[in-house]
Amino acid sequence: MPKVTVRYWAAAKAAAGVAEEPHDAATLAEALDAARTRHPGELVRVLQRCSFLVDGDPVGTREHETVRLADGGTVEVLPPFAGG
Repeated sequence: MPKVTVRYWAAAKAAAGVAEEPHDAATLAEALDAARTRHPGELVRVLQRCSFLVDGDPVGTREHETVRLADGGTVEVLPPFAGG
């Protein structure tokens, strides 16, 4: 199982209570499920509004189950930001 780092930004960081953490996950869906399990409550709600980068590439509208993660990879959790 790949080991990845999930990095939280802004409201996601506040809801998780950490800036980043490791997870064992083969897909983005598995990584997000692990994050929800580890941080029930506000993070679950915040994740519904977030966009995601996997190793610097936007996930966009792809199904999270289809987004494969590489060992040593990074998932960036980006809540909506104000401003431009």
